[in-house]
This record gives sequence, structure tokens and C-alpha cells, in this order.
Amino acid sequence: MEYGEMKKGRFLRRPNRFIAYVEIDGKEEICHVKNTGRCRELLRPGAEVCCAVSDNPKRKTKLDLITVRKGDRLINMDSQAPNTAAGEWLRSGGLGRAELVKPEQRFGQSRFDFYLERQGKPMYLEVKGVTLEEGGVCRFPDAPTERGVRHLHTLMRAVEQGHRATVFFVVQMDNVRDFAPNDETHPAFGEALRQAASAGVQVLAYSCHVTPEEVTMDRPVPVLL
Repeated sequence: MEYGEMKKGRFLRRPNRFIAYVEIDGKEEICHVKNTGRCRELLRPGAEVCCAVSDNPKRKTKLDLITVRKGDRLINMDSQAPNTAAGEWLRSGGLGRAELVKPEQRFGQSRFDFYLERQGKPMYLEVKGVTLEEGGVCRFPDAPTERGVRHLHTLMRAVEQGHRATVFFVVQMDNVRDFAPNDETHPAFGEALRQAASAGVQVLAYSCHVTPEEVTMDRPVPVLL
């Protein structure tokens, strides 16, 4: 996934979920935050950020906050990037060659990010973007997610009906050690993830290669349940 023109800046403050104030070239600018999560460990005053420039004349803000530097890591915090990067990867043969890769497919009461067919066998795949990291260990979620729990239960029902199902954690940074559910923040999600794995849902995590201008799928990350 590639972005267009980018501008470096320094994070100042975030008055609400949707906007942030960033200093760029000595001037305070308003940026759209493409991630409604808390991201408190990322968006700290003075943090180096990169913003994408929009050429849409109808937009109120001309900048999107895309990446933030945390220590020696550049982290992509665009909540749309995991689906886009995963879609590109799946269509290029990630998880094996598939005859069909279709986004946004409903199953039961949930809408999953991707539906795949390989040798006529269907798979439902749900993508979860991961930005929470400490000492190389990545965790999800960074805030309670009842929607995420519902997705896992629906994936289990898909397996019960004879389908393949995968939950795919896209870690939006390089050089991480492993991935685990964030039991401290949402123990119900961790419990549901373990139940899903035991029921036959495939649990995968992949890191990404991240630059200010691009994010691409990189390598598998060990999943600790």
C-alpha cells in the first residue's frame, strides 16, 4: 500500500478521536486521525509523525496522520492500512493461491473483511490491525472490543458448519518479537481467541514493512496464546 505526498511533523495534541494538531514547518496544522483507538502510547507530545497530503477539495482537513515514531520503530497507525495491505498480499498469493478473494463478505450476523476460495473450499478471514507494542511484544486490543469478540464467535460457527476461518492480526510495524492477546485490557477477547483457536479457527499474525510512504506485509510473527 502506497501513499502520495507526505509531510513530516511533530505531534502536539489530540482534542478528540478524529483530529490532531501537528507542527509542520513551524506552523500548527490540523490533521485527520485515521485511527479512532486511544493510541495513548503513540501520540505523545513531541513525537515525530508523518502526514499524507490530500488533494480532495471537499475535505475540511488536507492532512491525514499516518505514521508515528516510537523509539526506533516507525508505526503505521492508519486503521484502513491493514485491510488494504492484507488484500494486496492475499491477491498476490499470500496464504496460498486462491481462485477468489472477495472483500466484505457477510456470514451470520457478522461481516468479515475477506472471503476466499481455494480449490473450491471457502474461507472467511477477519483482519485486525495491531499498533500496541512494548519491548517487541505486540498485543490486541488496545481498548475493549465487543465487536471483536463477536467476530471470533462467528468465525467459530463458520468452522462448525464446515468452512475454514482465519483471524489475521496485521502488526503495523517492523522487527517485533511475538504477538499475544491483551488480557489486561479485555480478558473476554483473549478468552474468545483461545476458544476460537481450540475450535479450529486459524490465528495468524504478520508484521509489516513500514516507511512514511508505504506499508507492506512482511513476515509471520509467533502467536502466544
